[in-house]
Amino acid sequence: MMIRAGKRDEVLRSTSMWMCTSCYNCIVRCPRELPITHIMHGLAHYAQRLGLAPKEQPTAKFSQLFWKNLVKKGRVNELKLGLSLYFMNGFAEGVKTSLKMQNIGLNMLKTKRLNVMEVIGGHGCKDAKGLQAILNKAREIELAKAAKHGA
Repeated sequence: MMIRAGKRDEVLRSTSMWMCTSCYNCIVRCPRELPITHIMHGLAHYAQRLGLAPKEQPTAKFSQLFWKNLVKKGRVNELKLGLSLYFMNGFAEGVKTSLKMQNIGLNMLKTKRLNVMEVIGGHGCKDAKGLQAILNKAREIELAKAAKHGA
């Protein structure tokens, strides 16, 4: 929408596209089947080429928060992830960001695009214990591999 509104440079200077983890969840959930992940990557490359990319890209922190969120229940709780992103640089920064975004949050509540109940629990995959077993085995293999190559 911002691009259509003629806010090209504002879009290209934002950090939004740098937070994409290429999980393709947005594409899967988009009712219009828009290739959002591809659009985000294209915008990021274009911004880089024009020298408009942000100096500090939050992708590294985002990927850590995304993984931490995903591992808990096997599915991403988008509301918790969003809140953890707001507060990733400290409480004061999180409050400032939350206040800046309050109108968007309220509009999302009004249009039922935001489910506050997900903060409490959220939904997980059918076999969370199985997922944990897989992740534990993967960690075990990685540790063994690291010990073998490090020793």
